[in-house]
Amino acid sequence: AAAGGQVAGETVRRAGALAVVRASRPDAAVVAVGLSDGDGIEAAGEIVAAGTPVVLLTRHTEDTLVARARAAGVMAYLVKPLRGPELAPALELAIARFAETCALRRRLEARTLVERAKGILMRRWGVDEAEAFGRLRRAAMDSRRPMAEIARAVLLAESVGRPQRPA
Repeated sequence: AAAGGQVAGETVRRAGALAVVRASRPDAAVVAVGLSDGDGIEAAGEIVAAGTPVVLLTRHTEDTLVARARAAGVMAYLVKPLRGPELAPALELAIARFAETCALRRRLEARTLVERAKGILMRRWGVDEAEAFGRLRRAAMDSRRPMAEIARAVLLAESVGRPQRPA
């Protein structure tokens, strides 16, 4: 509150953590490692997967906990006892880094779609990579849609035109 924020929701149980985050849609979640009914790092992983950055709060600094937190996608790790002025910068950085990570992931996914679509066009039309890319770019410009969307359409058309394997 002193830094301009507010608590959007609260729970001490692992079972309710994801539901609270989904209901309150916070900018970030602060999750304790030790929750009354389970593992806070597992809850943090679920929260991150649902699209909310997490700052982990714990008394422990063991390498295994830090490694698990990293694997879960935790954006910051604070050690108790927490001093009030530490929380706001950790939350601010976690929110910013999470947004950057999501943007990079979207760009990578878009690039992967374009690369796959280029490969299809190269095979289908017997053109080189530059020509395939040019065709995708022209289609995107002509339709005023992102290249990733055009690439997704090429991939969909390819999957529809391909004979299905028997189950």
